[in-house]
Amino acid sequence: MAGFCVCCSALKPRYKRLVDNIFPANPQDGLVKSNLEKLTFYALSSRPEKLDRIGQYLERKLSTDISRHRNQYVFISMEILDQLLVSCHAHSLNLFVESFLKMVQKLLECGDPKMQIRATQSFVKFANVEEDAPSYHRRYDFFVSKFSSLCHNNHQDVQTCRKLRQAGLKGLQGVVRKTISDDLQVNIWEAVHMDKIVPSLLFNMQESNHGSDGDHGEADTPQEDDDPAHLAEMVFRDLICRASYGNIKSVLSPVLTHLDNHNLWVPNDFAIRLFKIIMFSVQSQYGYLVVQMLLSHVDKHAKSDPRIKTCIVTVLYEAVLISAGNSTGPSVLEVFNNLLRHLRISIDRKSSDEHQRNEEIKFEEVVVNTIGEFANNLPDYQKIEIMMFVLGKFPQFTNEEEIGKMDKQLSFNLLRTLLKVATKYKTVSLSQAFPPEFLHPLLRISLIDDPGMRIIVQEILHTLLDRHGNSFKLKHISLPEDISSLHLTIKTNDRHDLLFMKKSGMQLYWHILENLQLESNKVDNFEAIYCTMCLLGIEVGQDEVIIELVRLALDIQQMTLSSSLPKTHICAIHSLVVAFLNMLGQVTQVNALSLHALRVAENRENEAPYLLPDFAFNRKNRPNSYPKDTEIKESCLFHQDRLAECLRSAGLDVTRLSTPFSARPNLGYGVGSGEGGTSVSDVGSINIDFENTDGSPRISKKTDEITVESLKKMLAEDSSVGKAEEERHRREIVHMFRSAPFEEIVARSEAISNHFHNKLNEILEIVSQDRIATEPQTQEIVYPKLFVY
Repeated sequence: MAGFCVCCSALKPRYKRLVDNIFPANPQDGLVKSNLEKLTFYALSSRPEKLDRIGQYLERKLSTDISRHRNQYVFISMEILDQLLVSCHAHSLNLFVESFLKMVQKLLECGDPKMQIRATQSFVKFANVEEDAPSYHRRYDFFVSKFSSLCHNNHQDVQTCRKLRQAGLKGLQGVVRKTISDDLQVNIWEAVHMDKIVPSLLFNMQESNHGSDGDHGEADTPQEDDDPAHLAEMVFRDLICRASYGNIKSVLSPVLTHLDNHNLWVPNDFAIRLFKIIMFSVQSQYGYLVVQMLLSHVDKHAKSDPRIKTCIVTVLYEAVLISAGNSTGPSVLEVFNNLLRHLRISIDRKSSDEHQRNEEIKFEEVVVNTIGEFANNLPDYQKIEIMMFVLGKFPQFTNEEEIGKMDKQLSFNLLRTLLKVATKYKTVSLSQAFPPEFLHPLLRISLIDDPGMRIIVQEILHTLLDRHGNSFKLKHISLPEDISSLHLTIKTNDRHDLLFMKKSGMQLYWHILENLQLESNKVDNFEAIYCTMCLLGIEVGQDEVIIELVRLALDIQQMTLSSSLPKTHICAIHSLVVAFLNMLGQVTQVNALSLHALRVAENRENEAPYLLPDFAFNRKNRPNSYPKDTEIKESCLFHQDRLAECLRSAGLDVTRLSTPFSARPNLGYGVGSGEGGTSVSDVGSINIDFENTDGSPRISKKTDEITVESLKKMLAEDSSVGKAEEERHRREIVHMFRSAPFEEIVARSEAISNHFHNKLNEILEIVSQDRIATEPQTQEIVYPKLFVY
């Protein structure tokens, strides 16, 4: 019988005999290495199809050993396969690989953890082999599913569970490397694969947050390289790094879904860590795609719990910090528009529930900070465009009464957003920082009857005006004899800034004057306006600007003397003027001006201390803290002639100092101040009669009625008086056009034009009201038969 077996074995093909000779009689001895070398030499030197037959024969032997539970022979078979796989690079390796993968699959299907771990090790070796010819029909669906299930293994033995999860992670890494390197392989980026791979990686990464300490001692703690959480992070980084433009969303969609399904947004520690890994691993030119995915996810949760939205936007904020200049991508305005839209939605959704309202406020705060960080990554010219874009989102209104509660909240948040963006802008030239399309709407908003919003507008002006870090040193109004204690930074001004002030300075002065006249002002408002005026003196304090600022101070004083403001406001404004003139004289080195201001302050200390900053801006003061008689003596006021001497001593031209800002000359056709014409202010005294029978309105004065007798009287009067008045008015206009600067003429014309349009609107409103009032009286119009068609 033994002779018969020897005879039969001699009849076997040579490759089978070589394979059989590798297996020892006792499996504990391991494979016979010399015979393995013979088999390897045979496979390399013989015809290519022999390698495929060797693989098929080993597959049959492996199946037999598995069914008979001869595990040691199974391991020997896998070791032979690994050696042949690494050594052979023939074109027919594809055929051998099919047998190899079948054997790996059989081991993975076994319930024995050792078999599964051994199969994974062989697959990882296979993944590292570069094949000469691509395979068009090979699929890895089973391996993706099996390795993903190993990543979620919950074996009772902790060490076995860790090894199986580690095997699953290494197997997934092998699948990714094997398929991504070859475009002709299966597309691993498809959703059916990513929906299994990504959650498996995140599940193990999440486990690191809980830690493995507590039940195990230090000796049982795995090394960092063997930790499944660390390995999962490495595989995840590798996956993100290999993702191209078209595949980023394929990876991020399962990430966002996993965070939603497992409620990992609140708290968002894991989400922040995860997206930091993504932003550091993704190719820099694709960083904006991650930001866009997060923005779209905020849209998905627009009506969800505000805590979830807050955490998502916080993650977005952290992602933008890392992405730097690549966070916005090509659609810059779309990103800002999206965030501003969520800001509006949050304001509209505020409920009466205090907890819900607080959460929405937190969300709005995070949105504002995120917009600021987005803007920080933009070039300066785009920051100005973004600020103009934000201004365009302000609700349209003509007066404060039209701003509803929600619109006030929206405006307040938009202003905070604007301030946040402004803090990221570095001003070089004032003309670039304040284009007319941005400055004029901003100044218009500065007159809203809400002191908090007006303070934010002034802070925006501070941020853009201040180029040397002086604004925080000017937050409080004081009267220092020497400003060296403030450590202000004063540098030479650019000529371009002077041109800007010639063009737009009048707008700034007028709005400062108008702001000071608002009764809702508080101490913070006065301090903010004072800081704005001082910054103008520091940043553009030369020649003509000094004269204009002194003119402004005189006009503020005159306005206060003739106004009906509360006593507290009057004292505060007078204190602001003396403090500003003292500061202006010292920062512009017009020493005579500062000395005169200090002299006036000394007079006030003796006669009217309530007109000094220490008293007027004391927040503990109440209306009864002021004396009943607050009549201001001449020695406590500033006078034009004395200020002109101070400025003239410094070599400045004081010709324009005598022209107050409040003067509004009448310009245009048919405009006059005498009897020979009708001024623009007279438009308010015109009545329009709509009750006449012929349907055309009649214009008449409120005081006088136009009659035949009055017309005869007008014709009989001597016209010499009217002609003299017209001539005087003409000379005033000619003088003004010759001596006044062009920008002042433009500002006055615009003021008159606005006043005229306001009066015209009033007239049109009267017309519409009268028509509405007369409609019920004429319910039906009966036409004569002659006019009926």
